[in-house]
Amino acid sequence: MARQDDIERLEPDLRGAGLRIGIVVSRFNPEVGEALLAACSAALKKHGVLASDIRVVTVPGALEAPLALQRMANTGRYDALIALGAVIRGETYHFEIVANESAGGITTVALDTGVPVANGILTTEDDDQAAARASQKGADCAAAAIEMANLLKKIE
Repeated sequence: MARQDDIERLEPDLRGAGLRIGIVVSRFNPEVGEALLAACSAALKKHGVLASDIRVVTVPGALEAPLALQRMANTGRYDALIALGAVIRGETYHFEIVANESAGGITTVALDTGVPVANGILTTEDDDQAAARASQKGADCAAAAIEMANLLKKIE
């Protein structure tokens, strides 16, 4: 916590020790999902989250992720959740439906349960874009989940 001109400011806290993190990974586009998961898990551990405090579940696709996240959030066992996967544009309107509905569902879970959810469902034009973004996005989601879990604890 920092003060500037008598204004209290909560600073980002990326210490993951003691946090319990749940991860939901879509099995659709499995190479991208596994790359996201590897980067995310490595970043969580780098920030001090113990492997025993990380639980990974898989779902068929991005549309199924919000339900699994909601069920995990409702257990009260997790300080933060992370959604990982990839929706890659095809030749039909289905891309927009899956991208929009999964993102909306993920946001709804966080708002309805009060458990922060980092959205790592990539939405890309092609496989190459997804592969290029997977490592960074996985690590970014780990940091966002830790930061938000710590922030909410400080706010309470």
